[in-house]
Amino acid sequence: MQRHELIDRFKGHKLYGMAGAFDEAVTQGIRRQLTVQEILGQLCQAEIVERKARSIRYQMGVARFPVAKDLDSFHFAGSPVNEPLIGELYDGDFLRHTRNLIFIGGTGTGKTHLAIALASHCVKLGYRARFLPLSIW
Repeated sequence: MQRHELIDRFKGHKLYGMAGAFDEAVTQGIRRQLTVQEILGQLCQAEIVERKARSIRYQMGVARFPVAKDLDSFHFAGSPVNEPLIGELYDGDFLRHTRNLIFIGGTGTGKTHLAIALASHCVKLGYRARFLPLSIW
């Protein structure tokens, strides 16, 4: 079977990660004298990575965050926010314990920024999120 036929079959079965990584995996595999199983393993790993990335992109769209925010762009120095606590929440452990978060504070204290940053990171960890503006309540 020819290269283009294999890539077409990958795409036909929605194996876009394998299709995209095929040339590099085969070239590197031959250069490093890898076995067929090792090359197939690399192709499978590329598919896993592609599917995870596609899932994160989809979930970020579903979440409908109004802007992209992360903790790196939050200025803890001029804020009354408890930085160590936010750092603990950032790993999403509160979700595994089915706990909710409520941010309370005055205007401009960073509630929305932190909520979006935490929720975005949790989506990257495999959770789902949905941003609901206060105006709908």
